Amino acid sequence: MFGFKEVDPAGLQQMAADGALVIDVRTDAEVARGMIPGSQHIPLHLLPVRESELPKDKALVIYCQSGGRSAQACAFLASKGFTDVYNLQGGIMGWVRSGQPVA
Repeated sequence: MFGFKEVDPAGLQQMAADGALVIDVRTDAEVARGMIPGSQHIPLHLLPVRESELPKDKALVIYCQSGGRSAQACAFLASKGFTDVYNLQGGIMGWVRSGQPVA
């Protein structure tokens, strides 16, 4: 196991309602096309220098375009002692395919 869990779009909605922090690790250009409402943008390449901004006592849901980069981000955060880390299955593409809105 990589030290993180997977969550589907319906699970993300519930987790966000329960106070989970949602992090978008895509590039600025990708984010300009839309984000999951309420999410925070931390590009993957900046995660090592901005990791200290993230709470270790809160659930974190990480997403990218399709799930690959966010899985890397989840593994990185797990290696830094974050214990409640989730990768959004299918990334924002899976989110949109499930009928969810982007902002």
